[in-house]
Amino acid sequence: MTSLNDLQTKINDEVNKLSFPLRPANLYEPIKYILSIGGKRMRPALLLMACDAFNGDINKAIKPALAIEVFHNFTLMHDDIMDNAPLRRGKATVHEKWNQNVGILSGDVMLVESYKLMMQVGDKLLRPVLNIFNETAVGVCEGQQTDMEFETRNDVHIEEYINMIRQKTAVLLGGALKIGGLIGGANDHNATLLQTFGEQLGIAFQLQDDILDVYGNPEKFGKQVGGDILSNKKTYLLIKALELANGEQSAELKNWFSGSHSNPKQKVEAVTSIYDQLNIRHHAREAMNSYADHAFQALESVNMPAQSKTYLRGFADSLMIRES
Repeated sequence: MTSLNDLQTKINDEVNKLSFPLRPANLYEPIKYILSIGGKRMRPALLLMACDAFNGDINKAIKPALAIEVFHNFTLMHDDIMDNAPLRRGKATVHEKWNQNVGILSGDVMLVESYKLMMQVGDKLLRPVLNIFNETAVGVCEGQQTDMEFETRNDVHIEEYINMIRQKTAVLLGGALKIGGLIGGANDHNATLLQTFGEQLGIAFQLQDDILDVYGNPEKFGKQVGGDILSNKKTYLLIKALELANGEQSAELKNWFSGSHSNPKQKVEAVTSIYDQLNIRHHAREAMNSYADHAFQALESVNMPAQSKTYLRGFADSLMIRES
């Protein structure tokens, strides 16, 4: 099988070859800009990987893989506007570099461009692939909306949170794998198992992200430790803590998450202390491992060459081993 690095390099090369009109410049330059500032290209690489896993011709999967990457960056462009984020991958976000109206309209064009790329799949697969892409796109939007609604709710349950991260993050991984599998020659049953593998793995990965945000080494994790706590974000750790906390602990947590506090370090330390008292890290790891196990169970059920299964298992293992 083609190595992940080679697949990512191929995607990078193909992204650089994407051509857009010169005018209106303020419509197309932002698209070139956000696609040029990198990223791991993991989602399109997964699509190619799934195609390769069934000994398919990955050249036939390039355009759909690019569609996934363009769509992903479209969601990032609009998410940055909704989050009022100044930076993306260390660079100014589109709405900061241009303005919000430009970011909205350029994002709209990216969505259209992603469909134009996806439609270049073979005619035989066009309808099923577009159906998967449609379901995936709607799921991502539903997840984002739910996440925004969580900001004003104090009664979010674990099941709701898991479904939100499944939609917002994991369905795109699953959709990419299912589309790639179909292009590679997989039947619908095996492609759906691959989709389940991707979704469950995506949930596990996000739960790990929640854990590392509090307990990770910032130099290795690449993010500010306690960032979710400082932004009052509802993560698995907070929701589980509120579920297990006694009256005093619950009141203290609600106080710390009731608004902004003048001493960020004190806030992170106080909340982490409550998490430690409730053994929240252990509970979160148990949940993470459970979803990872479900992912591997789905993968084991896929009828594909043993070498391909080993390769995908290795990829999943590497994704879940991040230093803390």
